[in-house]
Amino acid sequence: MKDITQIDPRFLTSVQLDRNSVTAYDVTLPPFSVHGLLLPQNENDRFRRLPEEVAAATNSGVLELHANTAGGRVRFVTDASVIGICAVMPRLCRASHFALSGSCGFDLYAAKTDGSGVHHVQTFLPPYDMTDTYTGVYRCAGGEMTEYTLNFPLYSDVSSLYVLLSKGATVGAPRPYRVQTPVVYYGSSITQGGCASRPGNAYQSMIARRLDCDFVNLGFSGSACGETVIADYIAGLSMSAFVMDYDHNAPDVAHLAATHAPMFARIRAENPTLPIICVSRPDYFFCPAECEPRRQVIEKTVRDAVVAGDRYVSFVDGRDFAAQFGAGDCISVDGCHPNDLGFFCMAIRLGTELAHWIGQNELTE
Repeated sequence: MKDITQIDPRFLTSVQLDRNSVTAYDVTLPPFSVHGLLLPQNENDRFRRLPEEVAAATNSGVLELHANTAGGRVRFVTDASVIGICAVMPRLCRASHFALSGSCGFDLYAAKTDGSGVHHVQTFLPPYDMTDTYTGVYRCAGGEMTEYTLNFPLYSDVSSLYVLLSKGATVGAPRPYRVQTPVVYYGSSITQGGCASRPGNAYQSMIARRLDCDFVNLGFSGSACGETVIADYIAGLSMSAFVMDYDHNAPDVAHLAATHAPMFARIRAENPTLPIICVSRPDYFFCPAECEPRRQVIEKTVRDAVVAGDRYVSFVDGRDFAAQFGAGDCISVDGCHPNDLGFFCMAIRLGTELAHWIGQNELTE
């Protein structure tokens, strides 16, 4: 079969960019604002979602995945007519059920400088044969200051990232999020964003655009087991709300029952008025016999807390996600991981729950 790019040039991912026509900016420096990630500390380091020592003390899977940049964002304002990226990525995720545009790609959203009118403008598509570096470019009319959010890849590591702007363009700091204290999400591969077609379609990103809130993604594929180490780390974070969604990675119901309420209690002890949303797995539609006992464990954690007088906890039933719009079995890539429709259904349900706790944004998409 012919290379598809010879038949349809719209499938091309390589970029023709005159490097002399742009200025390169290191996103770790002002006026750029990085969210959801810890910055590299030296030229041999990389962006991380939590400290390496915490990851290592939690489990080997979290150590392996903690530098995947799920939930990472760069925000800035500019009037540039050319916006490009140059990303150095030392570790890439390739999977048969996960588009490279989601696991390895960046995507870009634009909005007015007051945050209104947010919309997707570009996916920077990685070449399928890429090794460790790629560039992408977005061209527009320019000339008007516009707020941009650049989303990092969901399942790959990034050691450095440069934004390329047309020479002479103005660049400045973005306005703060309406909710500046981040929502923190802890959970499984689904929480990490598998298998969204691009980073902006992970449910946390959809919610962030709807509620204009910062967030941190602590999803760890196959590795979120409610350990004391990670619970204590999360308990010490500054959070506007906490979404606890590790049902899928508990190896069995007994493990979930032994860890779920204790993890909740550790975080509650350090954060007495923090809204905590406990979530059961979204694939109930596909395996109700397996999911139901787990759902009951999570619901019991919440019920017991409410009986004890906790007014800042709620339960989101995973059965609700497939019920959105009658989506049913259309929500998943493989009977487990959501596709974009699945993540949209999750964002609608969880976004409504979070809006109750942190307020509804007037500047919706």
